[in-house]
Amino acid sequence: MILPIQTKIYYSYPFLDNGFSSFYHSYSNNNGNSLHDQQHPTESSYSLTDLNYLQSQGSNIHTLVETSASVSLKPPFIKRILLVDDDPDVTLTFKAGLEGHYYSNGDKKKRFEVYAYNDPLLVVKEFKPHFYDLLLTDIYMPSMNGFQLREKVLELDVNIRVCFMSALEVNISALRDIYPNISFGCFIEKPVSIDYLINRLSEELDYS
Repeated sequence: MILPIQTKIYYSYPFLDNGFSSFYHSYSNNNGNSLHDQQHPTESSYSLTDLNYLQSQGSNIHTLVETSASVSLKPPFIKRILLVDDDPDVTLTFKAGLEGHYYSNGDKKKRFEVYAYNDPLLVVKEFKPHFYDLLLTDIYMPSMNGFQLREKVLELDVNIRVCFMSALEVNISALRDIYPNISFGCFIEKPVSIDYLINRLSEELDYS
């Protein structure tokens, strides 16, 4: 008995005039009777099944045996936290604690990815729109306070959620007068346990 051997040829090329495209073909040697093409969605109007055309575009062709093409998109079960505090001990402790636990009641399909900064000015400079799920920031920092950072970040990404934290006493009523457009629905008082921090951030991320 001769078992069929399947080979997948994956074509990848950066741009075809009006967009990025990629696809692969699967060929089977099952008596030479089957030929299966699978094509991923593409923005290109050209025929992506024309090998000569692809080669003329400088395509890179990789042969993959019994493997599928990898995708570099963030899995939906990962939540990216942008952590900002001028105290390095706080960012180190929170990062280790959050990344050492699974997100949402111990569900192993969900976890945190934490990106920690001690300088809010550097956060604004290096900020990646549509990359983070939540900004967790201290309120009182020397170069820029948490409210100012929140305004700068929202100018770049309006969809990011924001949680404030502070070890000092905070007068929410007075702050609402100063910052009327800021919601204080997510406020965490330091010191805080990692378990409470995980639960509070989970609630904020799951809130719709």
